[in-house]
Amino acid sequence: MKPMNSMTPSERAHSLTTLLLRPSIRQPTRTTFLVRLAVGGVFLSSGLVKFLFDNQGPGRFAKIGLPAAPQLAHFVGGVEVVGGALLIVGLFVRLAALPLIIDMLVAIATTKLPLLFGVGPEPVAAPPKIGFWAFTYQARLDITMPVACVFLVSVGAGLWSLDAILSRRRWEGRLMSDPRMAGN
Repeated sequence: MKPMNSMTPSERAHSLTTLLLRPSIRQPTRTTFLVRLAVGGVFLSSGLVKFLFDNQGPGRFAKIGLPAAPQLAHFVGGVEVVGGALLIVGLFVRLAALPLIIDMLVAIATTKLPLLFGVGPEPVAAPPKIGFWAFTYQARLDITMPVACVFLVSVGAGLWSLDAILSRRRWEGRLMSDPRMAGN
């Protein structure tokens, strides 16, 4: 494989597309499958809650002070539902994980980082209410989710996924259409 700096733009685009859309066979399948299920389940449920309960969707976004709260809450909820479902079934996992990473980084910046400097936009029920320990406690899931998504971007969907099934079908099609494979 050529170094990235010696590739043409077309080769770079193809390399990036291959990375994002093809499964990796290097990682343990069960582990990747379990991470996909856990992370996908968290995002799917979190996204659905934004549609089902105003205090977790538009109301929460308005309380945080985000503009166009209803539209933004539904957009974020949609990204989480679609992304979570794609992770669970193992389809376009690397591509699906990217917006979820951004989603969580924005969530950390808007709701958790303020705790380091004083009272955040959301009330904290029990001590510690401000400072480093408040941030680390309140942000534990918010930090775990993008880290797990980075893992999925780096390893792909694994062999127990729709990505792997589609990849196998592509390779089988190529092999079957290869004239060298025809029985003579």
